[in-house]
Amino acid sequence: MEIDQIEEAQAAAPQTTRRALVVPVDDAHPFDLESYISNYSGRTAIDRLIHIMTIAPSIAAEAFQLCVQHIHQSRDPSLYQNLLQAYDQVPSTSEVSLPNPMELAELDTKWADEMLAKNQADRVKLEVELKTYSNNMIKESIRMAHRDLGDFYRSTGDYGTALKHYTKSREFCTTSQHVLEMCMSILELLIEQRNYSHLTTYVFKADAALDATTAANAPAAGSSGAPAPTVTATASKKKSVERDNVQAKLDLATALSHLGQASYEKAATCFLKIGPAKDLGDWIGKLIAPSDIAIYGTLCALASFPRSSIKSKILENSVFGAYIEQEPYIRELIEAYMNSNFKVVLELLSRYSTRHYADIHLSPHVHDLTQFIRNSAVVLYFQPFASIKLQRMSAAFGWTVEEVEHHVVHLIQAGDIHGRVDSQNKILYAKKTDYRDELFARAIQAGTEIQSTNRKLLLRMRLYAVSK
Repeated sequence: MEIDQIEEAQAAAPQTTRRALVVPVDDAHPFDLESYISNYSGRTAIDRLIHIMTIAPSIAAEAFQLCVQHIHQSRDPSLYQNLLQAYDQVPSTSEVSLPNPMELAELDTKWADEMLAKNQADRVKLEVELKTYSNNMIKESIRMAHRDLGDFYRSTGDYGTALKHYTKSREFCTTSQHVLEMCMSILELLIEQRNYSHLTTYVFKADAALDATTAANAPAAGSSGAPAPTVTATASKKKSVERDNVQAKLDLATALSHLGQASYEKAATCFLKIGPAKDLGDWIGKLIAPSDIAIYGTLCALASFPRSSIKSKILENSVFGAYIEQEPYIRELIEAYMNSNFKVVLELLSRYSTRHYADIHLSPHVHDLTQFIRNSAVVLYFQPFASIKLQRMSAAFGWTVEEVEHHVVHLIQAGDIHGRVDSQNKILYAKKTDYRDELFARAIQAGTEIQSTNRKLLLRMRLYAVSK
């Protein structure tokens, strides 16, 4: 049942990221495609290029050519058909006329035929090995055969079959380390498919397996014939590094799960506690880039954290600071937000919006995150004032007076700003609080609660006396 649910979610996942969206690539919205895609490899590079091609028609031809190059480095010739279908669906604009795909790059039919034959031969070989091991009832060999078949089907694009083999290998795991390896393989598969809802299930299983592995590898206290201290220290350090590597990957998977389900505060917390990039090992490039972590974590934090938390959790976080160095504008964005320079904040969000929409994980959430950051900025700006002219807010945010009034009224209706707008004079007034009335109201409420408590105590005493 669990596999069926995951497969259904996998089938739906790519469709959820498809949006009728066209983003510009120009001087006001810079985006260097070649530099961007050089941070990725394998299937994630292909998926990102196809996504970029569908939302940015002005660079669709360049994305198409780069995608063909990456497809020729994969083991799945069917990706070329997916690429052609996506290219046909690229929205046409008056400024851009897309060339014929055959004029951009030709599929190497010889490579495709050779790869199909190689895939068929490898599949037969691996299935024969599994059958042989199953007949001989060798559990470890059967587990490894299922693992190898899962890796093979994943590389050839058959994710449903790959998931079944990974899950089947669980029956033949004899140690917690084997279970951990199985969970990590499935997590990679789910991240590639953007199946966010099931990530936490396998993160939980992997976390339990990691704890069991650590406990099993811990040296027994007071054991006789203990190894030399130097050897013990070296082995302990190596196991600690391996645990850090796995934990960083689990934190990343958890963060992506929360981001995919629009739990931005939880996502920010998880992104900010991810270890150094070196701990993520082969996931860097294969699934994600360090700059992505900086962007995800910062945008989610600005959208959901109070300013005091941003200072303590981002600016004073040296590990996350290393990720921020990969995207210099992110530091500029944070500093502008902390200094209440909200016009610069909004300008940076607009300038790099194409970069944000180009990301397959972030794209569905860019609009909402930008909206939350904008609302938070308006609320923070108004907090110190008893009244302020909308014209002054207009200059601070780079909006027209009408736009400011629209945003302020929306925030008042949502309860984020306690005030009222004088539409005639274009002034925003804070709601005056009568602290004396509040004190009297709290005193009356406390007295009422005390009376209620006393009546209950008296009733209890009477009942106790009657029972005697």
